Amino acid sequence: MKSEIPVIYVISDALGETAEFVSRAAAAQFNGIRTKLRKIPYVQEETHIDDILEEAVEEQAILVYTLVLSRLRNYIERRAAEKNLVTIDILSPLINALEQKTGLKPKNIPNITHRLDEQYFRKVEAVEFAVKYDDGKDPRGVLFADVVVIGVSRTSKTPLSMYLAHKGIKTANIPLVPEVTPPRELFVIPPNKVFGLILSPEKLNQIRSERLKTLGLGASADYANLNRIMEELEYADQVMKKVGCMVIDTTTKAVEETASIIMQKIYKGE
Repeated sequence: MKSEIPVIYVISDALGETAEFVSRAAAAQFNGIRTKLRKIPYVQEETHIDDILEEAVEEQAILVYTLVLSRLRNYIERRAAEKNLVTIDILSPLINALEQKTGLKPKNIPNITHRLDEQYFRKVEAVEFAVKYDDGKDPRGVLFADVVVIGVSRTSKTPLSMYLAHKGIKTANIPLVPEVTPPRELFVIPPNKVFGLILSPEKLNQIRSERLKTLGLGASADYANLNRIMEELEYADQVMKKVGCMVIDTTTKAVEETASIIMQKIYKGE
């Protein structure tokens, strides 16, 4: 027996928000007609579909679904046809069109948009973390970081931290200066989270000299003095040995290369 009020079953292998939105948009085109909408999320088994269809038959419901797994789509279409139920497949036509247009195969992963959302928010959080704990602003960040980068000035600590942040990795960086004692937090965290950056004295001298020029200062300042640079690098070497961290020579490496080394290390859990 047909229901007096049109019934729409929104069926999804995720939350069902897409199918629900489309269903409400369609129903809104019929002013004055009430509809009953029932959302059924996380449908990932044929047995679940069987249970849904048994109830749908009683209400002669319209089945609106977003199922990315082909076995479930085929199953619901076949079983619904046997029961004379109307089905509306929201995703398949567009997925098929994109597949034909691009020549690529769809991932067919349920709930993928929410997984992407999680990745996005993790990246945003990591970027905010990198900004907050950049250049040793707050050494407490070392305790909560996924990665801690240390090194003397102009060894690309900040660009590296931001690059890693865009990969969702919370990174803090600490400058090493002979006149400043490193934060105690640096010596209580696992050394495999810490990465020391070094650069050849000549390269560092060149970079610092250019930096001084952009600031309108003379290249002869102590900041770019080769003897001072050697002193800083020797000090940094002592700190890195005390921490027991991995040391990366970035003289001939781009930020992406250095980041790749770090990511390989942390993902291996070494």
